Amino acid sequence: MKWGLYVVLIIGVVFAWGKFAAAGSRIEETQKKWEEVHNSGEDPDQANKLKGEVRSAENDRTMMGVLLAFMSTGLIGIVVVGHVLPMLAHRVTHAVYDSGEEVEADPMHDARSKVAQGDWEGAIECFRQAAAAEPLNRLPWVEISKIQLEQLEDPHAAVQTLRHAIEDQEWQENDAAYLMFRLAEVYDTKLGDRGSAATTMQQVMEQFPETRHSANARHKLHEWGLV
Repeated sequence: MKWGLYVVLIIGVVFAWGKFAAAGSRIEETQKKWEEVHNSGEDPDQANKLKGEVRSAENDRTMMGVLLAFMSTGLIGIVVVGHVLPMLAHRVTHAVYDSGEEVEADPMHDARSKVAQGDWEGAIECFRQAAAAEPLNRLPWVEISKIQLEQLEDPHAAVQTLRHAIEDQEWQENDAAYLMFRLAEVYDTKLGDRGSAATTMQQVMEQFPETRHSANARHKLHEWGLV
C-alpha cells in the first residue's frame, strides 16, 4: 500500500513538472506571436485571440504550479515520516535536484515564479538576468515595462526600461520596431507626451524606410494629425 502511494505521487510530480514546463513554453511562443500581430495592427481579432490564449496558458501553468507544490509536499512528507530506505531517498533527492537544474536552464522561470508570487521587484531583477542570458530576446524587457506600468504604476521607469533596451542592443528589425512602438504608446497613453511619441514614430520611419513598420508609424502620425 505504502509503495503504491509512493509510485502514484512520483508519477504525479513528474506529470505536473511536464505540464508546468510545457505551459511555460506555450506562453512564450504565443506571447511572441501576439506581439507580432499586435504590432502590425493588421488583425485585431487574431491579436485578441492570441492574448486570450496567453492568459489561458498562464492560468494552466498557475494551476499546475499549485498541483506540483501540493504533490511535492505530500511526497516529501511521506518520505520523512515513513523513513524510506536510503536508496529511495537518494533517488528522490537526485530527481528533485535534476528537476531544479532543468528549471534553472530556463532564464524566464524564476521571473515568472516571482510574478506569480506578486514579488514585482524580484521579478524585475530576474527578468533583467534573463535579458542578460538571452540578449536577443526582447520579452524580458517587455515584461519589465509591463510590471512597471501595471503593477508599480511608474510609467517613467517603463520609459527608461524601453529606451535602455532599444539603445543597448542591436535588435533585429521586428524586435526594434516593436520596442519603439511600445515606447511611443507609453509616452502617448501613460504620460500624455505626444511630442515624444511622435518623435519615436519618426525614428521608426527613418530607421526602417519602405517597410510595414514605417507605414504603421506614418499611419499613427496621421491619426494624431501630425502628417
